[in-house]
Formats: sequence, structure tokens, C-alpha cells
Amino acid sequence: MTGTRPKFMDSDYFVDDPGNWHLKEGAPQDIVNEFNEFIQGDEAPEVQPTTIIELD
Repeated sequence: MTGTRPKFMDSDYFVDDPGNWHLKEGAPQDIVNEFNEFIQGDEAPEVQPTTIIELD
């Protein structure tokens, strides 16, 4: 990764499971937007966009 560390990575909503990065339910829209932009950008081509999941 180049540049600065994205803010979403330090969010309590971010889950960095190997191969399954995702955000927890209730993530603020700015975190969701930054996460989606990062995943869809050239910074992480091997990681696919995921959806917010509910944890029971």
C-alpha cells in the first residue's frame, strides 16, 4: 500500500479478516464511502468489495 493509511482501518466498524475485509453494521456513511473507494481503487486489487454484515 502506498500513501497514508485510510481512516476506516482504525474504525471500530472495520473487520480485517484475511480475504474478507468488511464493515460491521451501523458504520457511518463516511466510513462506508472511504472503505468502498479503497476497495474499488488500485490500492487493493486483490480484495473485492463486501457488504456490511449483521453479527448476532
